[in-house]
Amino acid sequence: MRPDTPDTAVAARHTPTGLLLALTSALAFGTSGTLARGLMDAGWSPGAAFAVRVTLAAAVLAVPGLLAVRGRTRLLLTHARTIVLYGLSAVACAQLFYFMAVQRLDVGIALLIEYTAPVAVVLWMWFAHGQRPGRFTLVGAVVAAVGLVLLLDVVGDTQIDLVGVLLSLVAMAGAATYFVMSADDSSGLPPLTLAAGGLVVAAVAFWILAAVGVIPFTMTTDPVVFATGSVPWWVPVALLGFVAAALAYVTGIAAARHLGGRLASFVALTEVAAGLGFAWALLDQAPGPWQCLGALLVLAGIVVVKLGERDVTSLGGDEGLLVEPLPVQHPPGGR
Repeated sequence: MRPDTPDTAVAARHTPTGLLLALTSALAFGTSGTLARGLMDAGWSPGAAFAVRVTLAAAVLAVPGLLAVRGRTRLLLTHARTIVLYGLSAVACAQLFYFMAVQRLDVGIALLIEYTAPVAVVLWMWFAHGQRPGRFTLVGAVVAAVGLVLLLDVVGDTQIDLVGVLLSLVAMAGAATYFVMSADDSSGLPPLTLAAGGLVVAAVAFWILAAVGVIPFTMTTDPVVFATGSVPWWVPVALLGFVAAALAYVTGIAAARHLGGRLASFVALTEVAAGLGFAWALLDQAPGPWQCLGALLVLAGIVVVKLGERDVTSLGGDEGLLVEPLPVQHPPGGR
């Protein structure tokens, strides 16, 4: 981890504003799975729900992303490979597979599986870069693993869709890639530019694949039915693009600049509670008692892992790779 900088003191003076922005971002991101599931129950394909989300968000953030480089457009060309890889893995992979997962699983279960990404990052940094985690981090990983077993109710009577679980794990891998790539600020790309560029790349890639028939694309104009009643199809579409993506990204970036990456990433965990709450209220997806306990253990394990991030023993080089994430703190599935 990088040591604290003077920016930390500046962030501390703006904590109330930063917390408000972070909570807004978490609530906005938390709506994505529920909105997408509503559209898919109405006949939309996961690809179509993904497409409207990233396309609208890319349209909103493209200009601010360009302005963020402040005339240094050469950065975009120099680091085009980074932007493309970020868009395909951290944005497209995480979001598309998350939407495919919520078609088969309850939103809360899919979201919590994806949110084990920080644990996957710790394991990756251990095996790939020799950064041995401390005991605190290992305890957190074990607690999260036990929670995941309870969440999936593997010892109970609940039938969990294994394909949905695998899709969630792929989304988790995309989210883990997001954390690793976002942590590398050596390119000099502003966070807003990287986020906007990734959304544009993901949108363009999807429309190309959809045009040649690789990804199924189905949309309907039928009303979308939630537990609270039905709404016109364009309502969840607009919310998915402008609230669950554009607003969520912008407020997340602003929050991390006020709070710093570490505190913002902890507040971002409220996205899980928001996702569970929206799914319960709008989709009537109420978790069972053991699943509730599992969800709490997963969250507790992630918190312990985050607390233990600084307790890392490097076995050789690459010590700077495990650093504070850049401002967008939510795993892209929820995002």
